[in-house]
Amino acid sequence: MLRTDSLDYNLPSHLIATHPTARRDAARMMVLDRAGRIIAHDTVADLPRYLTPGDAIVLNNSRVIPARYVARRPDTGGHIEGLFLHLAGRPDLALSLLRPGSKVRLGREYLFETPSGDLPDARLIVEDRVEDHWLVRLTGPHSWFEVLNQAGHAPLPPYILRRRRELGDLALDHPEDRDQYQTVYAGPDGAVAAPTAGLHFTAALLDACRDQGVETAFLTLHVGAGTFKPVECENIEEHPIHEEWFSVPTSTLDLLRRTSATARRVIAVGTTTVRSLESLGDALPPTGLDAATRLLITPGYQFRHVDALLTNFHLPRSSLMALVGAMIGIDALLAAYREAIDREYRFYSYGDCMLILP
Repeated sequence: MLRTDSLDYNLPSHLIATHPTARRDAARMMVLDRAGRIIAHDTVADLPRYLTPGDAIVLNNSRVIPARYVARRPDTGGHIEGLFLHLAGRPDLALSLLRPGSKVRLGREYLFETPSGDLPDARLIVEDRVEDHWLVRLTGPHSWFEVLNQAGHAPLPPYILRRRRELGDLALDHPEDRDQYQTVYAGPDGAVAAPTAGLHFTAALLDACRDQGVETAFLTLHVGAGTFKPVECENIEEHPIHEEWFSVPTSTLDLLRRTSATARRVIAVGTTTVRSLESLGDALPPTGLDAATRLLITPGYQFRHVDALLTNFHLPRSSLMALVGAMIGIDALLAAYREAIDREYRFYSYGDCMLILP
């Protein structure tokens, strides 16, 4: 059993990246092998140097929606902050996080706020409590996605917002976050958190990889707020990991088969891509797959479809750290994190990354 506290480390707050680098692929990249040995300190722009013809890069093309919103009581003017999670069986119903939860009451009605005032013809009504979440109903002629596109904010992770507030920035987001907290190849709408390893890619970098004879393919896993849920149990294997739906098209499965047949490498961009690919089972399905996964990857796991990984630096005591530790070992992982801290790498969603190669 892996103790959760074995994934702990102390991060100076100034190393939490509150904004991305000026150019996406200028982020720093620590390069390691699967034994955990650090090979180089480079930048993401140098990624093609570590690739060989026939390699396959698989990326999560989930598109982040402006899921965070502010709503106001029409009677008292009291405000709540919400995070849309997903639709709940009907187009007008959604599961949402609301805070402060102590002020929320069933049946209460709210107006959506935008920078130019309340959104007309749209109101939110609190219908029910579902564990730590709220079931909310949208009234009016607009869909949830139309309302969020007008009134929503980029769903920046809590640690970015906390650090920005410490630095005096009280805004929920800035206009540039709509672009920066989104991959350049984003496709289907649905994520309320970005597949952050993919934020480092530019169209030019993808072209440079293809010029190396590397093929690229996509899958979709809409990252949910559960990705930020802390591990609270003593042993991480007991952590009730959140369910996420993923979709892998036939074209991606065909590329995986071709790569395996030629003994080339599959390089997953991000832990969501790893979880999707490793949830396919021992034998790849013949055609595209839509399914749910609760796969928790911890040390001792035998990877079936992923050979290499590009990933950001993750929160301590998290299932994401356990996944990376399964690839290089916990001791090597913590040593790499200590090295990153000593060299002042930037951490978390807008931060730098590591490339783990066979």
